[in-house]
Amino acid sequence: MLTHEQNERLVRTNRGTEMGTLLRRYWIPALLAEEIPEPDCPPVRVQLLGERLIAFRDSAGRIGLIDEFCSHRTASLFFGRNEECGLRCAYHGWKYDVDGNCVDMPSEPPESRFREKIKQTAYPCVERGGVIWTYMGPPELKPDLPELEWATLPGSQVFVSKRLQETNFMQAMEGGIDSSHVSFAHRFNMDDDPMHAGTEGLTYLKADTRPKFEVIESDGGLLIGARRNVDDEQYYWRITQWIMPWYTIIPPFGTHNPLGAHAWVPIDDETCWAWSINYHPTRDLRDDELESMRRGDGIHAKYVPGTYRTLANAANDYLIDRVAQREKRSFSGVEGIAAQDFSLQESMGPIVDRTKERLGTSDAAIILARRRLLAAAEEAAGSTDPLPGGDAEHHRVRSASVLLPKSVPFQDGAEQALVARTGEDFVSI
Repeated sequence: MLTHEQNERLVRTNRGTEMGTLLRRYWIPALLAEEIPEPDCPPVRVQLLGERLIAFRDSAGRIGLIDEFCSHRTASLFFGRNEECGLRCAYHGWKYDVDGNCVDMPSEPPESRFREKIKQTAYPCVERGGVIWTYMGPPELKPDLPELEWATLPGSQVFVSKRLQETNFMQAMEGGIDSSHVSFAHRFNMDDDPMHAGTEGLTYLKADTRPKFEVIESDGGLLIGARRNVDDEQYYWRITQWIMPWYTIIPPFGTHNPLGAHAWVPIDDETCWAWSINYHPTRDLRDDELESMRRGDGIHAKYVPGTYRTLANAANDYLIDRVAQREKRSFSGVEGIAAQDFSLQESMGPIVDRTKERLGTSDAAIILARRRLLAAAEEAAGSTDPLPGGDAEHHRVRSASVLLPKSVPFQDGAEQALVARTGEDFVSI
């Protein structure tokens, strides 16, 4: 367990905090490209790491992410007019370009040069993989652009969704690196889930609910090996890549299914965006796969119409079905893989009190991830050195599920399977 002071260091992400300083040193998934689909479309609110921002796409298609509140009288630019290569405040007409420069100030005399002194906070943005990414740290420390495999593939090979989660980002992310819960929380649903059904790996996972964990540090984060017994000679290994500061790649089931991945990005200290990605490195996603993903199946979720808030949520007890739970149609009574996860994570409260935890051997990856984040945050506070997970090479990795002889260390036996190579398929059973 952590001390109260360690927990506070881990979960507080506003500007000026230790973790906030660290996270601002990475490219951040800010919003889906579909949220600002065309030039001069309506601006949208974006909140990241406690900062309230506005995103817009100008007349030339350039993307701006600037402080939500106008520098004049602090009216929200959400109500502004997106026109003629800038966002104009609806109150007094001050207009800002994508770099935060005030380019027009109609409330001042024509000869005034006051607008030249006004600079709205603005963060650089890039669009790739259907996502708009931003960098909120010191310009001179900007890392490589994100090279996660799913962010570099053609759009026809990737599906990305996001959902609002009402917890601190850490307890959501810790669920993503916890392989042992799969045997319980999702136990009665995996046979019907399109990403698990009919795979050999699912048979091994259900047969051995007590995985043994081996966790080692990688250049970009952690390699998390969860091994299950198969027979006297072999282990079934599910190997998860955790890439700092908030990415996971899900070990695949079978070779016919797309890969899955997640990112958990703080909105503020008590909410986060949970990003879910399915992708295939060598083929387009099929129509039936896309239909399932859009419906909210698998790692995705069903929404309250017109929002990114989940249909199953705390206000309705996640639509829990006690009959389905009693009849062993659902272990938790909550429908859907994603909802089963976030319902339990949100049940811990917005920020879990980690001083009350009693961690076991299956929590080895969570323990090491916390230590690595805290160490990196301490280092980032006084260093300009590159950070783990910030280098493009750290992103070009995959997770895998493999059978290996019991005498072979998983990182050696699966070494080639853990590298993402353009045009090559992934390794799974």
